[in-house]
Formats: sequence, structure tokens, C-alpha cells
Amino acid sequence: MLHFSRLAGAALLAAALMAGTASAQTVLRSSDTHPDGYPTVEAVKYFGELVKERTAGRYAVELYHSAQLGEEKDTIEQVRTGVIDLNRISMAPFNGLIPETTVPSLPYIFRSEDHMHKVMDGAVGDQIAAAFEQVGLVLLAFYDSGARSFYNSKKPINSLADLAGMKFRVIQSDIFVDMVAALGANATPMPYGEVYSAIETGVIDGAENNFPSYDTAKHAEVAKFYSLDEHTMVPEAFVMAKSSWDKLTPEDQAIFKAAAKESVARQRELWTAKVKESRAKVEAAGSQITTPDKQPFIDAMGPVYEKHVKDDKLKAMVEAIKAVQ
Repeated sequence: MLHFSRLAGAALLAAALMAGTASAQTVLRSSDTHPDGYPTVEAVKYFGELVKERTAGRYAVELYHSAQLGEEKDTIEQVRTGVIDLNRISMAPFNGLIPETTVPSLPYIFRSEDHMHKVMDGAVGDQIAAAFEQVGLVLLAFYDSGARSFYNSKKPINSLADLAGMKFRVIQSDIFVDMVAALGANATPMPYGEVYSAIETGVIDGAENNFPSYDTAKHAEVAKFYSLDEHTMVPEAFVMAKSSWDKLTPEDQAIFKAAAKESVARQRELWTAKVKESRAKVEAAGSQITTPDKQPFIDAMGPVYEKHVKDDKLKAMVEAIKAVQ
């Protein structure tokens, strides 16, 4: 009887220790609108693996991809209020909330992807990152979203004139609405998840995005004409609720920052591969890809810059970006 009692006691102690270990783990919820396997999704997974390993399992990241927690604009408030802990979201939907995010969202602000990396990895990127804290967010990393270009279901876009009167879905951002208007077309802001059916039913003629999104969202099935005008290279923001961040010890904050930085290298590597893969896939499926002369597109952007870069601080940021070699 005594032996049984000891065994029972040991079992209860083991169970209590296991329960204690389980309760010690904090699970952080993270959102992404892109599907599983997408470079940003895989980068956040990698971030989670590093955090879990380096905190000895005290923290884990539970990733909800494919807009399971809502479209990008919906999840901004969720992460600001701490309903979700982490969020990967395009910079553009932040434009009305954080003025500094306006500048990297401007059309043709970056000369190339390499130029964008140098800017976002440097002093301008630090300045933009600091601005996120004013709205209850901590910027952990900038990810790539490649170059966005127009695609449609009607015809090839070989020149600026071909855009006249066409209807394009854009991100829910005033800059994108004004950019499309400056090019002579009509902008229709709508959530990413509604684009396929809107093109299919003729509500819009097309949209604008990078090759991986054009491919993975299956927009290439309903919009076969892709034009490489490459009007924007808007970085993605990987953010954390400040309320969640403030619960971390300084040591754990350093772990999170380092893990996020390492996830950037992983995301860029995956991104480059995904762009090649997606372009090859849509071409094989019959998409027609054209490359118009970009200069007329660039020349048309004057009114967009005049409207959205009025503040002296933003003007200085534009000049700082131009100066980066």
C-alpha cells in the first residue's frame, strides 16, 4: 500500500511538473493574408522556430495564414490592441496611420530591389521603424514584396495610353488610388480576397501585384495580360503588438529582434526563388508578359508626389532615399 502511495505521489508530481512546463509556454498568434508556403509565411515560421529554440520553448508562434484572422486592413487594429500578437502586412495600409510609411509606398521611389534593400536596412528604415511605436506597434522586420505591376483580362498594356479608362483593384491606400488616376485609369480599392471573383465577373478589368501573388492567388487564371511596369516596390512590415513586446524581458526582446533579422535573409532568399518559379508557371499557363517603356509612367507621378509629400520631414526622407547608392 505504501509502495502504491509513493507511485501515485510520484505520478502526481510528474503531472504537476508537466502542467507547470506547459503553462510556462506563451503562444503568440501571428497573421498573414498569404497562403501557406508563401515566402513571408515561411519567414515568420522560421522566426518562430528560432524564438522557440532560443527561449527553450518558453515562447511559440502560432501562424494563421490565408487571411484566417482577417484581411490586412482588418488585422491592423487587432495587432494594435493586442488581440493578435504578430502581423505581416504590406506597408501601404499603414499610410493613413503612420505618415512615414507613405514614402516607401510611393511609385518609383526605389530604383531597384537592391536599392530598396539598402534603404530599408539603413537609416531611413530605422526612422520608419521608430514611427511604428507611436501607434502601439514594434517593427521587427521589413520583408520583400517585389515589384508590383498591372495585369488585366482585356488586353496587353504596352504604353501609358493602353491604361486609359481601365478599372484596376488597388490596395486600400490613397497613394495607390491617386497613382492609378494619374495614369489615366480608375482605381477600385478592395480586399485581396475579393479580387479573383471581381475580375472574373467583370466588376474590374484587373489588378496590380507581384508575380508570386498573381500566381498563388490564381489571378493569372482570369487575367492573362501582365505588364512589367514595376510601379512600386512596397516593403512588407512584420510587426508585434507593443503590449505583447512590453511583456518580454530585455533578454527575450533581444532574442526576438535577432530572430526577426535572420528571418529577413531567409525571406529574401525564398522571395527570389518564388518570383522565378511563379513567372515561369504563369507563362507556361498562357499569360502574356509585356514590358512597356517606364519613363512615361514615371513622368506621370508628379501629382502623386505633390499631394502625398508635403511635410518637410517626408520631403527630406525622399531626398535621403534618392541619395542612397
